Amino acid sequence: MKKIRCPKCDASIGFDADRYEPGSSLVFECPECRKQFKIRLPSRHETKQEPEEPIVGTLLVVENAFHLQQEIPLHMGRNLVGRSVRGTTINCPIKTVDPSMDTLHCRIDVDTDRNGNLRFTLSDAPSGTGTFVGTEILGDRERRRIENGTIITLGATTIILQTSEDENE
Repeated sequence: MKKIRCPKCDASIGFDADRYEPGSSLVFECPECRKQFKIRLPSRHETKQEPEEPIVGTLLVVENAFHLQQEIPLHMGRNLVGRSVRGTTINCPIKTVDPSMDTLHCRIDVDTDRNGNLRFTLSDAPSGTGTFVGTEILGDRERRRIENGTIITLGATTIILQTSEDENE
């Protein structure tokens, strides 16, 4: 039994994925809010991937007129953030129709300091509309350390960095 979440109200919906062919597209209707949405099951070659790196934080995309709330996982190393478009090579795609967000808008590098604490560093890609931390725009080639709760704005999209509590001690 697999579980998916409604993109509108975040309700959990269970279904038996073994009943469907790999690569199939399925349409669901949320029993809570009646939102209809579509998912695609991974094809056979997509399911035989190497184990994924551990998630070290998430970007919470705040719902607005262009998209629903999303959580984008962050991994160690370079995380390329931007608008989800087929064929792009970004590893943190945001599903949006926001025309002011570039397909590669910014980078978030995750590494550790000499004490083993996680460090998150934000830089603009560069993008057409800029990357804001709070109300300040990042300059060209500027890198800024960010931490749990930092508010980032990409075009008309607001994102909040979320890390676990024990990472920042």
